[in-house]
Amino acid sequence: MRTDASLLDAPDVESTTRTVNGVDLHVVAAGDPADPLVVLLHGFPDFWYGWREQIEPLVDAGYRVVVPDQRGYNLSDSPRGTDAYRIDDLTADIRALIESEGRESAHVIGHDWGAIVAWELGIDYPSVVHRLGIINVPHPAAFREALRSSVEQFRRSWYVFFFQLPGLPEWALARDEYRLLSDALLESGSPTAFSPVDMERYRASWRTAGSLSGLINWYRAAGLHPTDLLTGSTSGSEQVDAPTLIIWGERDTALIPDLAPMSRQYCSNGRVERFPEATHWVHQEESEAVTELLIGHLQK
Repeated sequence: MRTDASLLDAPDVESTTRTVNGVDLHVVAAGDPADPLVVLLHGFPDFWYGWREQIEPLVDAGYRVVVPDQRGYNLSDSPRGTDAYRIDDLTADIRALIESEGRESAHVIGHDWGAIVAWELGIDYPSVVHRLGIINVPHPAAFREALRSSVEQFRRSWYVFFFQLPGLPEWALARDEYRLLSDALLESGSPTAFSPVDMERYRASWRTAGSLSGLINWYRAAGLHPTDLLTGSTSGSEQVDAPTLIIWGERDTALIPDLAPMSRQYCSNGRVERFPEATHWVHQEESEAVTELLIGHLQK
């Protein structure tokens, strides 16, 4: 099964390959190259397809939309070694991707690990980000605070520690045709989040990546180099000045709802929009409402 832009069956959406920061990234792009640029960043264990409901509406609203498979995922390169997945390289990928569009800056919207990359861009490279959209991942400082103060958040983060083990996570997640990983995806979302067709496409993306090490190494790099994310910004400030919209599905099984307002405290100009009945995959479960919020945020 192909896992490129042909999944959308839309002639104006194309797959390209961009060589950025020493890696080849598969990128799905749509819209007039002269229009304002929006970069959509997926997380774990997703790929560009996670933004399938947002791409065409954003183009119709007048934006150039660029959606990479981040390094380690789907059709993009999967560098060997944990150090290749440190946050400095992950943010450098996106800065170079924006430059590949002939731009110095863009609107950046992220979900899960993609939102962590988006936060870090907003913190350390404010000139690169016009407006920031965050979906169900806290500001790094808010997450540090929650790990120290909330037993419940520490309990929910158990899988992060499991991913530090060598070899075992890859074996466990890949066995029986990715059954454990598939079950985790389905159980973390509502019944409407992923159709059987969607799940076949996700399994195809995991097979395409060749190894799950690239996906898991994002977590290993954060664990081995905690100062990258867990002790503050290299710029000396944790404040985000770009106008920021935080969208939060409150039935997230991995993250407590309090993290949304805690994250808002680190934004000079931010707001929180909550979805009490949605999960970590709110942008797929409530796609129309989330897309409307994002477009409204970008057009202000």
